[in-house]
Amino acid sequence: MFDITQFFPSLNHCLSHILDKAEIGLRVVNFFSNYLVNRKTTYFWNNFSLYSFDVNVEVDQGSALSPILSALYLSLFFHIFEKRLKNLDLKISTLSFVNDGLIITQSNSFQLSNTRLFSSYNIALILMSKFDLQVEHSKTEVFHFSRSHSAFNTPPLDLSPISSPLLVSKVTWKYLSFIFDRKLCFHNHIDYHANKAISMVKCMKILSNSTRDLNPHQKHPLYRSYALPIALYGFQLWFYSKTPLSYPLNSLGKLQRRAVTWILGAFKMSPLYGIEAIAGLISIHLHLQKLSKRSQLRVHTLSDNHIIRSLMDNKPYSPSPPHALSLGLLTKRQHGFLKSHMVDIDNRFNEVFLVFNSINPEFHPGNRIMDLFPNCFSFHLFSRSSDHSFKSHIQQLNVLAIESSFSSSDTLVITDASVKNNVTSSIAHIHIFNKPVVKTLHCAINITSSKAEFFTIRCGINYTILSQETSKIIVITDSIHIAKKIFDLSLHMFQKQAASILSELRGFFNCYSTNTIEF
Repeated sequence: MFDITQFFPSLNHCLSHILDKAEIGLRVVNFFSNYLVNRKTTYFWNNFSLYSFDVNVEVDQGSALSPILSALYLSLFFHIFEKRLKNLDLKISTLSFVNDGLIITQSNSFQLSNTRLFSSYNIALILMSKFDLQVEHSKTEVFHFSRSHSAFNTPPLDLSPISSPLLVSKVTWKYLSFIFDRKLCFHNHIDYHANKAISMVKCMKILSNSTRDLNPHQKHPLYRSYALPIALYGFQLWFYSKTPLSYPLNSLGKLQRRAVTWILGAFKMSPLYGIEAIAGLISIHLHLQKLSKRSQLRVHTLSDNHIIRSLMDNKPYSPSPPHALSLGLLTKRQHGFLKSHMVDIDNRFNEVFLVFNSINPEFHPGNRIMDLFPNCFSFHLFSRSSDHSFKSHIQQLNVLAIESSFSSSDTLVITDASVKNNVTSSIAHIHIFNKPVVKTLHCAINITSSKAEFFTIRCGINYTILSQETSKIIVITDSIHIAKKIFDLSLHMFQKQAASILSELRGFFNCYSTNTIEF
């Protein structure tokens, strides 16, 4: 790991040339060229203002554009750096967090790892000098991981030939407040953040005095909002399927007990599960399971070209190519030995299906079904609270059924869904010219009746559209509010299926201007 000294002030005017080579656009290049020169600033304090003065310090560290400009500046550096490593056949991976760089290698011996690190570090120094960047050698660190079950000594990394110090591998390594140890058991990480949270709980006692104390309703959100997030920072590193949890649960259990006794003012020897229930706190292991499942589902909201999505098992529908370290490239034996939070995320991919698709062309204004074919679909609504309206609706259904039985171009689709013993059944009957043509029956577990109803309507419409002689589709359903979701432009859980139905109806309406559908 290395640190670039005075990184932001070192970004000079060659940034405009980098932007030009990236083919970003002349207007953007000219904007940043002017943005970096002849800048002035002034300070205000109440009614007092200081005179303006020049601040030509290149890219400001506190500017909103600084992270973007630094990433653009380093993109060319890492492109050349990785290309040279590839030419020298050095198996090196790189990570960058603004001005902190990380060089990663994997081998069977520490000597070979040190050789690769030395070569890659030397190449990085040469390239940085050409980019007017300098490395602060005093902050350079080296750290070794090992699968060995016995104790081991790592040889130091000698960087003296390139005017750098002798680096000795530490026992622990802290990066972005994540504390790594050589065995990746993260005991130091757990202890550090758990003790930090315990210290915060102790300090919360200062909020009360001898005459007035916080009530439990005030202490509970304080603990949940301030102490618990600190203790569980980076829990994905050590909490995943098939991992031993005795050590972390023991450390976090001490925090939970101290917090609960503070919230309730209970005795230290009180049973933990009982006072947790009284304080309104769930057990720490159940809280971890909840957070883990939510973080796994959050990955599904990332864009398809996100680095985490590329590490997942490459599904047939994924547009991005698999990463070199993708889980899909592992053998069954390797996949069986691998245990991590990423594996749990990949396993959850089979349980999640996309239902939102707001940028589908079917929902674009001016291109929607309701814009192009407003007279081709209709709904027959009635009030369930009025007996007269209900009887009138029944009579209207009878008339529609009789009329469709005498016309070979009318198709009657009758759908229904029900749930019994957690099993959802959906059924659809399709009649043409007073004859039953198709009867479909689907059963599923853990599916709501609304989803089953919508799916049945979709199946009935899709099958009916396949008939070339149909010009009028009549859908009879007891969930008219579900059918209206097909033409609903707001964000809802049936949006992806609605887009498919609208695409089928578009082709149906385009065939003949007289084609219609009624619900």
